[in-house]
Amino acid sequence: MAYIEITNLSKTIKGIEVLKGINLSLERGNIYGFFGRNGSGKTMLFRAIAGLIIPTEGEVKVASKLIGKDVSFPPSIGLTIENVGFWRQYTGFDNLKLLASINNIADKDDIRKSMLRIGLNPDDKRKYKAYSLGMKQKLAIAQALMDTPELIILDEPTNSLDQEAIHMIRNILAEEKSRGAAILICSHNKDDINMLSDEKFMLENGICSSFKEEWK
Repeated sequence: MAYIEITNLSKTIKGIEVLKGINLSLERGNIYGFFGRNGSGKTMLFRAIAGLIIPTEGEVKVASKLIGKDVSFPPSIGLTIENVGFWRQYTGFDNLKLLASINNIADKDDIRKSMLRIGLNPDDKRKYKAYSLGMKQKLAIAQALMDTPELIILDEPTNSLDQEAIHMIRNILAEEKSRGAAILICSHNKDDINMLSDEKFMLENGICSSFKEEWK
């Protein structure tokens, strides 16, 4: 059985069907790239997989667990969807330490390793409010990876990053794929989708379809 099974998934909000009968079967050890215009349903699909919204119809299973019934959220997940809620008055390390205390999986050493891996100094005493956009993006990715999750969902992972950081993120995602994580990304960066994805999917008006060609 696939790691993620999505069956006839639909979501209607205020009379508008934002997801329409989506069926997907996704495995661990692959990177899946999703693209489409703003409002096409990419983020809403990610929210449904992460258990952040309840489908109007259909179902989402992750690791054989029915989301919203067997479990509220996937059992092992790291994600960045839109704006991650960090505390402005704390350092990056202290932010991750507070978030790690929720699941009690990552310890201080794991947090330090995750920050260093992504190019952040865990001993930096600057508060989050003083971070640049690029540093904020890196911290969001560090929190998604610090628990070594089976499922990684990243919404625009290279947004606000320079070319060196983009190259680093792509290498990290390749490493996460190699250890067996299921990775879902959406991006407006065509290179992210074309270079990283084992399979590509296009969303348009809430409909998700497989895309075999290079996204141009």
